[in-house]
Amino acid sequence: MKKFTLIAGPCAIEGREMAFEIGRTVKAICDDLDINYIFKGSYRKANRSRLDSFTGIGDEKALHILKDIGQELGVETITDIHESHEAAEVAKYVDHIQIPAFLCRQTELLLAAGNTGKGINIKKGQFLSPEAMAFAVEKVQS
Repeated sequence: MKKFTLIAGPCAIEGREMAFEIGRTVKAICDDLDINYIFKGSYRKANRSRLDSFTGIGDEKALHILKDIGQELGVETITDIHESHEAAEVAKYVDHIQIPAFLCRQTELLLAAGNTGKGINIKKGQFLSPEAMAFAVEKVQS
């Protein structure tokens, strides 16, 4: 039987201290419950409604925090990407890449994510049938 895996963390990486506090707390709970844990935090929030909304602390700084969390806490990490050109660079810092729901059909993005060789988590858009998600998976696997 496979163990349950929890993907959890802050919506966005807003700072080192906060990210590590969340990571340590959730990891301790998962360790107590014998649950696999993947730390998730967006290194950049590209999908904000308002132009003046917080989008991040800087790509390189946030990606280094994600990498440090993985190494120091001994957990796998995941972050989302929004454009195909991000995939290769982001893959240097995390174990997995996540595709946001509203981008789950974007061919170039899915191909670039698949080409990293990382585990890919594709969030299903509400506008897509469960059966249609097979096409997104095919793109990543190709």
